[in-house]
Amino acid sequence: MAWDTAATRHQLLEAGARQFAQRGFAGTSMEMIGKDSGVNKERVYQYFGNKQGLFAAVLADRLTDLLEAATISGHGPTSLGEFVGGMFDHFERNPDYARLLAWESLELTEPVGRSLRHESCVPQINRTMQALPGTTPDEAQHLLLSLVTLTVGWWSLGGLTQVMTTGISTSARRAALVAQAEALASTHTPAVQTMTAEAANAAPRTLTAPLTETANNADEAIDPVATPNE
Repeated sequence: MAWDTAATRHQLLEAGARQFAQRGFAGTSMEMIGKDSGVNKERVYQYFGNKQGLFAAVLADRLTDLLEAATISGHGPTSLGEFVGGMFDHFERNPDYARLLAWESLELTEPVGRSLRHESCVPQINRTMQALPGTTPDEAQHLLLSLVTLTVGWWSLGGLTQVMTTGISTSARRAALVAQAEALASTHTPAVQTMTAEAANAAPRTLTAPLTETANNADEAIDPVATPNE
């Protein structure tokens, strides 16, 4: 009977996501992932090379899920508000993704799978420029980063949100974030609200340049902070 490689890879990604979200990068071993997935540990190495390769694949997979659930369409600030609402809903359904992002920032000196994950973000940057005509690539990246960090903070900074707020429901926070996203987009490009969809579609600018890597290739030379060899 042929081995179902796609199913096995999916099992390993799901097990990796569970273990990394619960224990972090340093606290997770390939043996734990193999046991969780029901797959021999050696096969984990066969599919992903090492623990860092699996962690990168998990984060890339979760980013793809997020961008499929929340995308920018249409024109004007409301399109960014809808994007934030979609992101918020996705994080509510998948809170472990926020934990994975937090662990990555806490434990690793550089992001894993940087080029691949950035490539997944480029279409959203381009859609932001199309939704808000006149926005430059740098401005679009800053705006998206602000919207993503505002959204994920509700899930990744749970303790702080409880300290700073009282009696705010998840639905109220979602509504506030959508309104803030629209306000930020309006301030970012004041002229966008007076432009028609036809004008917005005319010769939109796009970001095509690849991400500049740090020295020694960020995808291949990322050292965990105080992490023992696997």
